Amino acid sequence: MFSQGQLTFGILFAIVFIGIIIYAYRKDFNLHQKYYKGSLWVLLAFVGFIAGIAAIKFILGY
Repeated sequence: MFSQGQLTFGILFAIVFIGIIIYAYRKDFNLHQKYYKGSLWVLLAFVGFIAGIAAIKFILGY
């Protein structure tokens, strides 16, 4: 399905990409705490809304 070179590239790319994302997040952590305070509640409300829509869909049988 994938050649050895493609697998190697994919694994190395994923490792480097995740490392860069972690570095950037840690670098901006203090700014996130200052400007995005309370955003967890917005995320929970959104997930709850989607779960509610899915529950209604399954209850009504659509």
